[in-house]
Amino acid sequence: MKKRLLITRRLPEEVEARANRDYEVVQNTDDHQMTTDEIVQKAADVDAILITITDKMREDVITALPDHIKILSTFSIGFDHIDLEAAKARNIQVGNAPQGVTVATAEIGMLLLLGSARRASEGEKMMRTKSWKGWAPLQLVGQRLDNKKLGIYGFGRIGQALAQRARGFDMEIHYYDIFRQPPEKEKGAIFHETLDSLLAVSQFFSINAPSTPETRYFLNKETIEKLPQGAVVVNTARGDLVKDEDLIEALKSGRLSYAGLDVFDGEPNINEGYVELENTFILPHLGSAAIEARNQMGFEALDNIDAAFAGKEMPFKIT
Repeated sequence: MKKRLLITRRLPEEVEARANRDYEVVQNTDDHQMTTDEIVQKAADVDAILITITDKMREDVITALPDHIKILSTFSIGFDHIDLEAAKARNIQVGNAPQGVTVATAEIGMLLLLGSARRASEGEKMMRTKSWKGWAPLQLVGQRLDNKKLGIYGFGRIGQALAQRARGFDMEIHYYDIFRQPPEKEKGAIFHETLDSLLAVSQFFSINAPSTPETRYFLNKETIEKLPQGAVVVNTARGDLVKDEDLIEALKSGRLSYAGLDVFDGEPNINEGYVELENTFILPHLGSAAIEARNQMGFEALDNIDAAFAGKEMPFKIT
């Protein structure tokens, strides 16, 4: 008899086909955002759960899960939506999907860098509102990327993939991370011993760090003041790494020239200040929204479940 698997959102066709081949799937057919009460209720009749980043598995939710639930896999690289300590206390194995997102998110990071540097959102708005009056020498003049210093905060897979793409635009790569990468991964990128040191040189600053108690809201008035005048900030990591009010004020005052953002604190209910500003290039969390990435994410999440049922270590185990 097949094991029963709850999948909380609709996933790409190939992922669902594999899941249905190997399991009896309890599917969220209309793709609504399931409440935590719904998840707990449906968990009573399944053997494992595959969740996404929109499912907030807090301590109270983990505690409320039936005792037989010992396998939880998330369709995401991030796991800040899961109380890992509560899962550990319940002996629940938790896995994520860390590799599929790398290229797609780095591409969005590059898009944000380019879109911010060349004021793409302002240009598109001009075209869509039919307010373009024709070419002019000083119309929407931005800046080139070549020979600019790109500071990357968080030099894991995505940070390194962004660096690889930025080199193609002749940017000078700098980075800060808890651990320095070996030369074969640095590929000439300049390591900084402190975040302050990185901020000081970052004409373009990309946030690629995980959301942790130490990083949450790190980009605030104090850290913004350490960036060069007119710097560009892009974020493809997590919205809660940025203190919105401070970033918006810096954009309004001209302390920063532009921000390219794909993630937001409290999304989808984003700070309206970003919408009202001309010098923001904003996207609706498209980082991993490429079919190749989403398929791989689903396969990695299922790999975790397959392994756990087989009595093996999850290949992408968190706890």
